[in-house]
Amino acid sequence: MSIIETEAPLHEAHRDNHTHRDVNGGWLRPAVFGAMDGLVSNLALMTGVAGGAVSQQTIVITGLAGLAAGAFSMAAGEYTSVASQRELVEAELDVERRELRKHPVDEMEELAALYVARGVEPALARQVAMQLSKDPEQALEIHAREELGIDPDDLPSPMVAAWSSFGSFALGALLPVLPYLLGATALWPAVVLALLGLFACGAVVSRVTARGWWYSGLRQLVLGGAAAAVTYGLGALFGAAL
Repeated sequence: MSIIETEAPLHEAHRDNHTHRDVNGGWLRPAVFGAMDGLVSNLALMTGVAGGAVSQQTIVITGLAGLAAGAFSMAAGEYTSVASQRELVEAELDVERRELRKHPVDEMEELAALYVARGVEPALARQVAMQLSKDPEQALEIHAREELGIDPDDLPSPMVAAWSSFGSFALGALLPVLPYLLGATALWPAVVLALLGLFACGAVVSRVTARGWWYSGLRQLVLGGAAAAVTYGLGALFGAAL
């Protein structure tokens, strides 16, 4: 009796605390990485141009042009990539749907074999496969999950991917330009704001990794700062040569 009483709280604690982070990233991963891409690429672009000792107006125009070009490029790339992936998945689902219609017994045996390979007793595996195969749509979903590793009811949306990439990239790329739009006349406020943004994005990324927020933030700050320093040096070198 004492064993039951001591185990009950453990079961409740396990049930209440047994949660996992979103390892697939969900909306967080594309949003944060899109913002970081915008930050790094536009910061590097602006510092590279600034290294050539050009006017403040040229730096601002470069930053705005980089924001627009990068955001539209990201959106177009994401839309095309996700749409192509979705079309490929739908084509494979059509193949599986035809096979289920033409060869239902073979597909049922194939599903049973998958369960057997995972350690289920052959008789039980066949019984489960028969039960699941009674509904064609359920059978399609099971085969898609087991054979293709996809969820037919959770396919990515090209439009959602495009708009999220556009918005997150534009937001990230805006940070280095913002100080100039607010009246700054020097490069350093743009660099400081962009580096703070990179640290914040890196810290947010720690939600989907096993690293500490300070480590992820500092790593992204160092990488972004290095990219800005390299492009500034190249801009200064080419500007002097021209």
